Amino acid sequence: MSFDIVLTVNGTRRTIPIPDPRVTLLDLLREGLHLTGAKKGCDRGQCGACTILVDGRRINSCLALAVSLDGSEILTIEGLAEGDRLHPVQEAFIAHDGFQCGFCTPGQIMSAVGLIREAQAGDDPERVREAMSGNLCRCGAYAGITEAVLEAQNALSQHETPRRGEAA
Repeated sequence: MSFDIVLTVNGTRRTIPIPDPRVTLLDLLREGLHLTGAKKGCDRGQCGACTILVDGRRINSCLALAVSLDGSEILTIEGLAEGDRLHPVQEAFIAHDGFQCGFCTPGQIMSAVGLIREAQAGDDPERVREAMSGNLCRCGAYAGITEAVLEAQNALSQHETPRRGEAA
């Protein structure tokens, strides 16, 4: 039994066949669309390595059934930059060494983008740490991640024209 769903993935509207209604969004992205930025860490929604934005909100894609998101807008790490121009959150992660091994980095960045977009980041490091607590970093790059989120929040609040993945 196969289903077709329509998703807008990184700005491109696509009709996607779903061979099994139990396919998660993470598996669809990685195996069906070859977008491997979102990682399969715990496969239980506990590590945040699979974090993406669905209709502008952060989700753990390993917990979402693809068929339940028919008509949704999906933004993954692959769609965040505009050509060679990195998103301010990506730039801040580089500037503040917000990663080490890089496994959790796509999920961390997407969570940070969502956090800023939800107007939840503010300028309090503790608030950022709490809001990002669903994203684990086994390397312990938390100090750099927090600094990167705060810098990106500041940079984005000074921009007048939102870019993809930013609040209007």
